[in-house]
Amino acid sequence: MFDIYLTDEAQEQVNRLKTDKGLSKRYKAVKKALRYLSANPRHHGLQTHEFTSIKGPKGEKVFEAYAEQSTPAAYRIFWYYGPVQNQITVIAITPHP
Repeated sequence: MFDIYLTDEAQEQVNRLKTDKGLSKRYKAVKKALRYLSANPRHHGLQTHEFTSIKGPKGEKVFEAYAEQSTPAAYRIFWYYGPVQNQITVIAITPHP
């Protein structure tokens, strides 16, 4: 199991999803994806892969995980391992462009 740490930006994005009734389905999908991420970052439903366009604050590899699939503007979770052992830092939760 990994502890999930949300950056301030990621926490704001979760709060926005949680409070907007029109986004309740997406909020549930993100919550489920975060549970999967905590249990197994390589869970097949997340379709986790390296996102090479950005790096973590200390050059960490950043990964993209799917919270939704086959949906217009499906939500994605961007994260990296660390900074401490057994921790995942989520840097952004955003709709796919």
